[in-house]
Amino acid sequence: MLWQNLQQQTITLGWDFYIPVIIFVVFIALAIPIWAAIGSAAIAMLLLSGALPLSLVGESLFNGIDAFALTAVPLFILTGDVLVRTGLSRKFLDVAEALTCWAKGGFGSATVLVCGMFSAISGSDAAGAAAVGRMTIDRLVESGYPKPYACALVAAGACTGILIPPSIAYIIIGLVLGISAATLFLAAVIPGVAILLSILVTNIVMNRIYAYEGSNLMTPREWATNLGKAIASGWYAFLVPGIIFYGIFSGRMTPTEAGATAVIVTIIIGFVLGTLKLSDFPAMLISSAKVNGVILPIIAFSLPLAQALAIMGVPQGFVASITSLTDSEAIIILLMIVVLIAAGCVMETTPNIVILAPILKPLADSIGMHEIQFSIMMITALGVGFITPPLGLNLFVVSGITGESILKIASRAVPFVFFMLIVVLLIAYIPAISLTMLPDNLK
Repeated sequence: MLWQNLQQQTITLGWDFYIPVIIFVVFIALAIPIWAAIGSAAIAMLLLSGALPLSLVGESLFNGIDAFALTAVPLFILTGDVLVRTGLSRKFLDVAEALTCWAKGGFGSATVLVCGMFSAISGSDAAGAAAVGRMTIDRLVESGYPKPYACALVAAGACTGILIPPSIAYIIIGLVLGISAATLFLAAVIPGVAILLSILVTNIVMNRIYAYEGSNLMTPREWATNLGKAIASGWYAFLVPGIIFYGIFSGRMTPTEAGATAVIVTIIIGFVLGTLKLSDFPAMLISSAKVNGVILPIIAFSLPLAQALAIMGVPQGFVASITSLTDSEAIIILLMIVVLIAAGCVMETTPNIVILAPILKPLADSIGMHEIQFSIMMITALGVGFITPPLGLNLFVVSGITGESILKIASRAVPFVFFMLIVVLLIAYIPAISLTMLPDNLK
């Protein structure tokens, strides 16, 4: 019914649309790199439809990634890598553990908190899952957590990598929709913290039910002393997120400038502590370049595809078909969430943003949803896909670290998915969650 409406409300979709879609699906099924699948589909669509001259593809590829805002992406990735290599990430864990050690399930809660701290620097969920997983999973198992649950906890906590600013995903959607990344970072603070709290609460509830981990008996004075020692021995690690947040939210730095400053400060701290050497730089830069090399080609090839879809009238037809089915804003929002959750389950965040944002944004506009709220809702909904099969990138990361079955980890991640979906619905239906932090002229 929906597809019939789509064809009736816009130009008739023929093989110039279906063949590229089939190519894309087949290539994904064959495990061909996502950028190659998107690029092949885009070129096939341009060739068959004539939407754009093929001679413009090269220009479109380079123009799409020729944006100053994208410079922040490799900088935040590099900051996260330096953070791990200098050992500063362990200082975050020490403080988080000292903060929560008095409570039942304290180390599980510390694991979630350190995921959030790491997210506030790297902007990458996979990097957070790998870094935090290596530090905490074995200790979680020693504390009494089943290994599949420990993996699920880390995978869920690492979802905050794209949800807590600074986030690579918000930089990309800001580029696609023409919204300032700094504005999106500001708007994402409350939603990002809400997701973090939902994961924290889920772990506390599960720990209460199954009694995975007990509490450490200590007086308030002992707790304060322990926390003070942890902060005193690792306060300098918090200079990095402090610089990023102060620089961006005070308006004194762009996200790119904040990322560059964070890299420099982290490197200086590493040299001062003696945990970083010049010989570490080649491996460090190569590692960060590999991650960045996955992201940028996806953005480059997704943009011509998005342009072709727009010229063919697919976004307009999608809006018309949905609004012809129902005029209920609540149902339309729910349909958008379903589309985003489903897309997040089968494809990475970056291509989802570049392809789906221009298609769903007009639908959000048609019901009067603020573009900032739409962006936050979209990224948060896609973030749930990191712990949902069949793609579930974080599931693969922690599985690769531990050797645990992905299906076992995914089954233990169900409660986290449930509570995260509640937050997604709250963000979608309560604009204030996304808009409260914004100045009045942007609301």
